[in-house]
Amino acid sequence: MGMNELRTLLDGRGLVESPRWHGDRLYFSDWSAGEVVAVGLDGASEVIARVKSLPLCTAWLPDGRLVIVSATDGLLLRREHDGSLTTHADLGRPGWNDVVADGRGNVYVNGFESISGEDFGPGSVFLAPVDGPVRQVAGDITFPNGMAVTPDNSTLIVADSYGGALLAFDIGADGGLSGRRVWADLGEAAPDGICVDAENAVWYADVPNRHCVRVAEGGTVLRTVDLDRGGFACTLGGPDGTTLFITAAEWRGMTDPDMVTPRSGQVLTIQVDVPGAGWP
Repeated sequence: MGMNELRTLLDGRGLVESPRWHGDRLYFSDWSAGEVVAVGLDGASEVIARVKSLPLCTAWLPDGRLVIVSATDGLLLRREHDGSLTTHADLGRPGWNDVVADGRGNVYVNGFESISGEDFGPGSVFLAPVDGPVRQVAGDITFPNGMAVTPDNSTLIVADSYGGALLAFDIGADGGLSGRRVWADLGEAAPDGICVDAENAVWYADVPNRHCVRVAEGGTVLRTVDLDRGGFACTLGGPDGTTLFITAAEWRGMTDPDMVTPRSGQVLTIQVDVPGAGWP
């Protein structure tokens, strides 16, 4: 196989999301099973947490502990070094989606005021700071999805799946957000999970368009990785940071009981030229 070919690291899973490289393994969530799973580059995997939550996204804190969104309870859980789960922050209501922690330990989580069937809205971003109460720091996002923080901790990028755009915010000293702008207009794209690389480009996964795309600020497409099923999220990792990990599955729709075809969930890898940077 060539260096630029997709490889399957793991398959037979459900709705797979939230890939995060940490240490020497990839961690991802299987929403269908309610599991957070770690998988090595040899394909050996183990379940490291069980949380019944849809969605079920995670972020690594700088101290090496994992925060997990328990969307239905409105809680951010924290996995301690011994594997136990405790409450990291109370978000005050259900309806949460994706999460990212910056290099200082501020945790950003996004979600919706209300969800009913195919209706969402409006979307917002909340901050669970290192010190202090949870507060809203951004709003009026059509469908907030994947988030990433640049390596200098200065910018939060949010994928707006229904807005066809990547939005950027300046991160203040207190973790607050300002300076909202369109980082990249993606046209007909539906960006889901994202990550940043060392050249300040963003990789985004796209479910309906079945690919992952690398874009520069402003929206210029730099590379496209085609998939045979929906791409839910992607992250960079591996020994030198140049392995793109993609979680993909056959999407059936939000009104389908399974949302994805059972056992169609895969973790895929492909080698890229520019290593990952920032968070996740």
